[in-house]
Amino acid sequence: MQADAMKDMLANFNDPSHVAQYTEGPARFMPGYADVQRMAAVLLRERAPADAHVLVLGAGGGMELKVFAEAHPGWTFEGVDPAGEMLKLAGRTLGKNAARADLREGYIEDASEGPFDAAACLLTLHFLARGERVRTAAEIRRRLKPGAPFVAAHSSFPQDAETRPQWLSRYAAFAIASGADPEMAEKARAGVAVHLDLLSPEEDEAVLREAGFRDVTPFYAAFTWRGWVAYA
Repeated sequence: MQADAMKDMLANFNDPSHVAQYTEGPARFMPGYADVQRMAAVLLRERAPADAHVLVLGAGGGMELKVFAEAHPGWTFEGVDPAGEMLKLAGRTLGKNAARADLREGYIEDASEGPFDAAACLLTLHFLARGERVRTAAEIRRRLKPGAPFVAAHSSFPQDAETRPQWLSRYAAFAIASGADPEMAEKARAGVAVHLDLLSPEEDEAVLREAGFRDVTPFYAAFTWRGWVAYA
């Protein structure tokens, strides 16, 4: 993502009026959004113990934290996000489970050293250019115990010049079909097209392998979105 676009994005995520409406957005743009969170919890639990300490990068909003916390009462969390207002929303979303989460404003380098039993990064890595994705994923892996699971899900679809515009149109069309304002959906489509350094699913898998993860396996695919589970 370009520097100016990143500043604008962070400004939005620190705008209380924008944050107040945030929870309505992801489900309209991402097919099966709630199911992805539940699948992530299932995949992490396959190898994470009942008392796991879990790192969540891009934890603002707290939706996945809430799902994880309710599904696994013995887990504790460290949630990291660069937007303070979004972390406040995460605390509110967690409700009675907020005491189980250490919410930190910042980026991956602001996370503790762990080691963690599991990690997740949902709807976040697509904001980063390829080199920064590799670095961030490598820093997540470094903080994990050997063999610990990592789940990632974000925008990822074919990037060739012929089909990319069609996929972006489908991204907007699904949002409109899900109740999003058409003007807002078109603005989102245009913003993604111009500002995000998106990768194809094959390139995204390569990023995870370059970061040191093994057994990178897709578990989710829907329109312009993909999800993977991998292991440290």
